[in-house]
Amino acid sequence: MIPARLKSLLHGDGVPMQLAECFAASDRELYLVGGSVRDALLDRRQESVEYDFATDAHPDEVREILTGIGEIYPLGEEFGTVGVVLADTTVEITTFRSDVYREHSRKPQVEFSGDIETDLSRRDFTVNATALRLLPKPEILDPHGGLIDLGAGVLRTPLDPVIAFGDDPLRMLRLFRFISTLGFTADPAALDAVMSMGERLSIVSAERIRGELDKLIVGKNVEVALKALVDSRLADQFIPELSRLADAHDPLHRHKDVLSHTFAVVARCPPDRIVRLAALFHDVGKPDTRDFGPAGVSFHHHEVVGARMARARLRALRYSKSDVEQVSQLVYLHMRPHTFKMGWTDRAVRRYVRDAGEQLDRLNRLVRADVTTRSSKRERVIMRRIDELEDRIADLREREELDRLRAPIDGHAVMAHLGIGPGPLVGEAMEMLLEYRIDHGPYSEEEAYERLRSWAEKRGLPEPGSSGPES
Repeated sequence: MIPARLKSLLHGDGVPMQLAECFAASDRELYLVGGSVRDALLDRRQESVEYDFATDAHPDEVREILTGIGEIYPLGEEFGTVGVVLADTTVEITTFRSDVYREHSRKPQVEFSGDIETDLSRRDFTVNATALRLLPKPEILDPHGGLIDLGAGVLRTPLDPVIAFGDDPLRMLRLFRFISTLGFTADPAALDAVMSMGERLSIVSAERIRGELDKLIVGKNVEVALKALVDSRLADQFIPELSRLADAHDPLHRHKDVLSHTFAVVARCPPDRIVRLAALFHDVGKPDTRDFGPAGVSFHHHEVVGARMARARLRALRYSKSDVEQVSQLVYLHMRPHTFKMGWTDRAVRRYVRDAGEQLDRLNRLVRADVTTRSSKRERVIMRRIDELEDRIADLREREELDRLRAPIDGHAVMAHLGIGPGPLVGEAMEMLLEYRIDHGPYSEEEAYERLRSWAEKRGLPEPGSSGPES
């Protein structure tokens, strides 16, 4: 009996059935496996579905079967996987296999197996080790009790977890990713294995680790997952800065340590990958800046130190240059609103908007999420301050081009007026004109040329020419 929830995968004109018919015509087996089956059984609606299949056909045979029905793309045929785009849907088809990492290698040594049961036994967790055979008639294969574990919300490995995690150490991190995204709990034996063999994650590439972290960080149960990740000591293998936060006590927050505060801030942020990564790193500079004075503990300039640490760690995890800059900028600026306790002047608002740039909305969300003080009165005060900031931004946007802060003249006009060519002086002049715009608001071209004359005179430059508008 096929559960009703799986019938969405069995439509005759759907991608799974189209592929099943192609493989059946070539007298080859094809099973739908992994996340699409799991999510259908859990009735989890996904914006886009990526189908994973398992087959007894070898990669060259798979390519032959797929020729003419979709766009085949290079994926990892040396590991038994062929990728194809069919009806705008991404599909991966993998030959029945068992893949085991060599002890010091980052690439698995792939051995093909002859049956689906062996293939399922080598998968990460039982909830991902159920298979749906589509033809000649629908049939569920569940040799490891995955359906029971789905019902119980438990993450258990089909084989001994030492074997499963030894086959692919990234599965240890995937355990916490599924805690975050599915809300499941880890089988105690799996956690014990992580505790004993976490160092084996070191043979996994930074790119694969980054991919799992990105998925973990946006999960609904991220706070629980992060705590378990640090408690297991697996986090020390790729973000060692986190565990140090447990010793950096911050009396302003209701949590006993900065680490617990960090977990809470991440969870309070929207599921935006960049802002949650920034929340994860926003206080990593505190252990190195902690100081004790008459007023108690302080962490002066921890945002500066933290931005530098975040940048280094994200680079080590092979994040893109854009990701590194966005996250580190949010970490660097997250304390900025707290420096304007006496109210927001136009000048302060302009500078805040200029410095935040395209990150403005994310920064405001991070700042709000960072308010976890034990004092309800203090929380109200901080939230009112952020409300005032956002009101002031909206007010200035109505009166001037706040999101396009720039001088009335450009670099070409500066060069023509001063009679100079490209170089550092042009940049200094443009920065001076922009600073005046931030401090005083919009001003005319005439005033810009007047400012430029005064600036050039103070710098001892030759008297400007007469290429300004007054000529």
